[in-house]
Amino acid sequence: MAALCVCRFAGRGWLWKAPLATRRDFWSRSRKEKEPEVPETVEEVKKEPVLVCPPLRSRSYTPPDGLQSRLESRIKEVLGSSLPSNWQDISLDDSHVKFRLLAHLADDLGHAVPNSRLHQMCRVRDVLDFYSVPVQDRSKFDELIASNLPPNLKISWGY
Repeated sequence: MAALCVCRFAGRGWLWKAPLATRRDFWSRSRKEKEPEVPETVEEVKKEPVLVCPPLRSRSYTPPDGLQSRLESRIKEVLGSSLPSNWQDISLDDSHVKFRLLAHLADDLGHAVPNSRLHQMCRVRDVLDFYSVPVQDRSKFDELIASNLPPNLKISWGY
């Protein structure tokens, strides 16, 4: 049923009289026809969130004794039992071979080649050079604190 409007002419223009049915009555009819939804009772279990910070990973690495022999044995596992005399010049162009070698070494030595350096590992010699360098787990600020500073320079962490 549509709302009826009556209009009349006034001195300045058309005036509209209030409609017989209000806007709310007109639009709410479709809502009244629907059955009210009954919410299901759900038991909420409120637990306090556990915010545990994982332990910091140590990035320190010291090259083990016999690194060259370990690397040679891993290459024998990956490539086969026979190696040429210049095994450090073996190319790592095949990505599957490179992945298997670096994965074995990461598990064996506990130190992985970061993604930013993977493209530099072209030969076995590059891998040997990477694993020969020790890594310290200290920042530059820690190194500055440990060094002899002039008396007028002081680094304080508690600010």
